[in-house]
Amino acid sequence: MTKLPIRQHGAHFIDADGGQVILRGVNLGGDCKVPPGQGTDVYSDFADHRSVSFVGRPFPLVEADAHLNRIAHWGFNTLRLLTTWEAVEHAGPGQYDAAYLDYFAEIARKAGEHGLTLFVDFHQDVWSRMSGGDGAPGWTFETVGLDFTTFDAAEAAHVMQARYDYASPDRRQDVYPQMSWGSNYRLPANGIMWTLFWAGRTITPDFLIDGINVQEYLQSHYLGAMSQVARRLADMPHVIGFDTLNEPSLGWVGQPIAYRHLAPSDANPERPRIGPALAPLDAIAMARGLAVEVPVLTRDEAGAAVPTTTRIFNPDGVSIWREGAACPFEAAGHYRIENGAAIPTGDDVLAAIDPTHDVYRSFFHKVAETIRAHQPRWSIFAEMDVFAHLAGRHFPTDLPERTVNASHWYDMGMLYLKRFDPTNHRDAATGQAETSLDAISARYQHQLGSFAQESATFPGGGAPTLIGEFGIPYDLDEGTAYKRWAAGERDVWQQHEAALTLMYDAMDALGLHSTQWNYTASNRNDLRIGDGWNQEDLSIWSADQRLGIGGIGDGGRALSGFSRPYVHRAQGRIRHVSFDRTARRFATNIDVDQGIGGATEIYVPLVHYPDGFVLRCEGVPVDLHLDQIGQRAHIRATVSGAMSVEILPAV
Repeated sequence: MTKLPIRQHGAHFIDADGGQVILRGVNLGGDCKVPPGQGTDVYSDFADHRSVSFVGRPFPLVEADAHLNRIAHWGFNTLRLLTTWEAVEHAGPGQYDAAYLDYFAEIARKAGEHGLTLFVDFHQDVWSRMSGGDGAPGWTFETVGLDFTTFDAAEAAHVMQARYDYASPDRRQDVYPQMSWGSNYRLPANGIMWTLFWAGRTITPDFLIDGINVQEYLQSHYLGAMSQVARRLADMPHVIGFDTLNEPSLGWVGQPIAYRHLAPSDANPERPRIGPALAPLDAIAMARGLAVEVPVLTRDEAGAAVPTTTRIFNPDGVSIWREGAACPFEAAGHYRIENGAAIPTGDDVLAAIDPTHDVYRSFFHKVAETIRAHQPRWSIFAEMDVFAHLAGRHFPTDLPERTVNASHWYDMGMLYLKRFDPTNHRDAATGQAETSLDAISARYQHQLGSFAQESATFPGGGAPTLIGEFGIPYDLDEGTAYKRWAAGERDVWQQHEAALTLMYDAMDALGLHSTQWNYTASNRNDLRIGDGWNQEDLSIWSADQRLGIGGIGDGGRALSGFSRPYVHRAQGRIRHVSFDRTARRFATNIDVDQGIGGATEIYVPLVHYPDGFVLRCEGVPVDLHLDQIGQRAHIRATVSGAMSVEILPAV
């Protein structure tokens, strides 16, 4: 039994008795990005953004025990529990939603009752719901002088609620292609907000709100919302920390103001991405109300992104600045308007900013100070932007103590194309073709291993690597599995289970912690709805998978792919873990320390061992307690030494 509290100790998580703990969890949940009843599958103009309530996300309190019990039964011991800045402070600056904060604290408390450790994720994607994602309150736009009601007309944001034809029976539509929400990171609304959030003091030093620079204003309110949550969770022993900020964007920080991403450069070494090659200055000009023509990149036969055509953005010349609001970048002297075009002026201050040390270093320390004012033992689960790893940028060397590498990882080709064919697959980062499960497995281990290598360089003897997000789209191939399910088939998850097996095999081999994306209580087998946000559908549970027969596994998707044996807690240090899903053979090697209290605990799921299991243990004398119904094996070594364990199906 894991003895709380769990704490970070160098490269490991350990419990109060000194046993090593593996955190294997799930994100809860995908629909926490939006208020109840306001998923992206329904139209909204966001006029009620100050009066919304997120109470009921991830689920109503009356349903909490059923969902949390199911998650724990499937073997997860950790939650990455989602909230958003908007959920806490939607009404206005400094106006916190007490009812929501009380609700959120109660969900967190109930998680502990089900044996679940958790850390809190202040989630965002492309800044805010009004700019095509989730996260920040709508008033942040108003405060800096932007009018989000003009974003669509000016092509300043790509928002499903503005583009999608809800009257059409078509679930997928060309006006809002699948997984297109990420294009917002290049567009003006996101570029402006993130640049001001990270670098307003440097880029726009005279842009003051209530007497303080815009950067300090925005960051202080974000951290203030985090402090409100931290205060309510501080006395819960199963809470182990906070994520810094989900998948932040840098805006235009570190980019030359006129650079269009047509090829790698010293400032932007990552591979060029398909789509419009908007320079920061192009987006600034669009926001100002100018039409802008830019190159558009597409893939050539070798998989490289090359310019093939051009596109005119904001042809109607719509400004997104509110009446009476001036563009702060123009006011700071970074460009001028000449003959209907934006011309850069002065030093290129944007390009001179170092994202690692000028942005993330100070921000990570601010997060640590904010949460540790309430609970000094907490860890911070640090994230940088999603392109940092690909671009070869590293975490700051001067990190706060007890920092976890909580980077995210996905098979980007599978995620964006929603296809998984091991005989015809491709690494989206390099364009390299893959034609076998072995080739894909090798890539997964290589990519995930690079995160672990960086964690080893963290101060204090290294840090744990917890992959904060990974997962698979369940609507592969236009929802083929759902069609088969509706026709009465039940064995429809072979592709999904194969992909998940490769992912978990890689993380087992590398000794990584993880929280899979995601568990969404409102998920449906509907290509318009999915997880309730921008047609994503990665939930491991859906109401549409319930068979009506009851049982804790009812509603699970590809259950055998993620509910698999692992060492939950070791009486010592884990040296090796592997699981052969076909043979249902689990093996682990542990260096046992007799001086550590408690037993090694292995999760042994019924989904893989429905007729029971046998356990063989060698190397040291042990006391065994096998609980097949409880899905646990407890092994207490009576002397120190190397212990090997093998679990097989009962004959």
